[in-house]
Amino acid sequence: RCSVDNRVTRVAWLNRSSILYAGNDKWCLDPRVVLLANTKTQYSIQIQDVDVYDEGPYTCSVQTDNHPKTSRVHLIVQVSPKITEISSDISINEGGNVSLTCIATGRPDPTITWRHISPKAVGFISEDEYLEITGITREQSGEYECSASNDVAAPVVQRVKVTVNYPPYISDAKSTGVPVGQKGILLCEASAVPSADFQWYKDDKRLAEGQKGLKVENKAFVSKLTFFNVSEQDYGNYTCVASNQLGNTNASMILYGE
Repeated sequence: RCSVDNRVTRVAWLNRSSILYAGNDKWCLDPRVVLLANTKTQYSIQIQDVDVYDEGPYTCSVQTDNHPKTSRVHLIVQVSPKITEISSDISINEGGNVSLTCIATGRPDPTITWRHISPKAVGFISEDEYLEITGITREQSGEYECSASNDVAAPVVQRVKVTVNYPPYISDAKSTGVPVGQKGILLCEASAVPSADFQWYKDDKRLAEGQKGLKVENKAFVSKLTFFNVSEQDYGNYTCVASNQLGNTNASMILYGE
């Protein structure tokens, strides 16, 4: 807007050195620039669908009693943050190094922060485009969120999933007492990424799936060995072996009579 009075005889709007309007006459080719008002009190233009290239100085030039006067206004264009590039989901072995990148644009330049989406995580773990993790542990697996903010609009966020692979670790394998003729169960729990494959042995002999009187059930983190009708011959030492691409481990347990 440019306020004028009745002493003004000529008016014009300029963008840097280019004339946009002179009086009612449009001098620029840009259809987004329109004349809003040319009255005795106001000479105003409007720029529709503002772009970053519209930023800069605009000058209202008026002629009063043969004395030119100018009034200048500077247009600052703000742009909401936008994440333009972010690392893909990654799978890495425990102990390896991870580099995550998050690039964002906006005006003013957005602030970029990384945080680990985890119940144990407290606050940001990086206030930068780059997140470096050296010697990653299994506790550091999960989703990492990049946030880009510049106060023009709500922050934009995107997530990267980091999978940490590690060899099996048997967390629970208990011996069990069961009377003859009863149902007995041996459990073997193992934590591993990727999930462990389980095998059962009695002494040195591998137990096959579907063996008479036995059933082996494997799930992601646990294997269950069921005896439907325990006999004296079933008592003894059993070994659970859990393995994945990174290694294997075993645990022994005893099925005994009460």
